[in-house]
Amino acid sequence: MNEFIPPQPPRSFRVVLDLSKAAKRLDVVLLAALRDQKENLNLHTISRVAFKKLFTEGRVLIKGQRATVSSGVAKGITYIDILGY
Repeated sequence: MNEFIPPQPPRSFRVVLDLSKAAKRLDVVLLAALRDQKENLNLHTISRVAFKKLFTEGRVLIKGQRATVSSGVAKGITYIDILGY
């Protein structure tokens, strides 16, 4: 089975989530993933207010489409791009 990897937008930071079970809210798993990564220190130390602002400004994308904080995340690999990083 071939896995489709969406192209990464320019000037964005990509987070790859590999979940063993589906998550009901994207914001919870994405914030945890950002806190765990060491590649982008601005996102590693982002405040909750600034994190929420990323969603309201439409800067968080799943498969190239705007995500919301309450977007569900399927089991398996999900590619999330954060624009401007």
